[in-house]
Amino acid sequence: MSRSRIRHLALYARQPAELARFYGERFGMELLAADQAGNHFLHDGYLTLALLKLDMGGEAPAGINHFGFHVNDIGRLCAELANEPVERPERRASPRPYAEFRAIDPEGNWFDLSEHGYGVD
Repeated sequence: MSRSRIRHLALYARQPAELARFYGERFGMELLAADQAGNHFLHDGYLTLALLKLDMGGEAPAGINHFGFHVNDIGRLCAELANEPVERPERRASPRPYAEFRAIDPEGNWFDLSEHGYGVD
């Protein structure tokens, strides 16, 4: 892999299970996992799609929550991001087995960084 690639996209959804069914039946996406919180994780052979249960008491609207890059060297990239007008990437506190770091672009959009990928080779 010579360049970073977007391999992960996360959407807040009112009904993640129904949306997972829709993407599975209509676009052939495979269900990787579903958790007790109601989140569903799908894959199309390249991109992982996380359908996150919308918390109506939360501040985020339905729609895009974050996207994730599969990168060669997180340490190098984090050092390079220190030269940009953004907050320094932070290690993810989540117990999920991917997305080692979370960062924010200059417009405030969240993105994840992972060296080992998003659940599928």
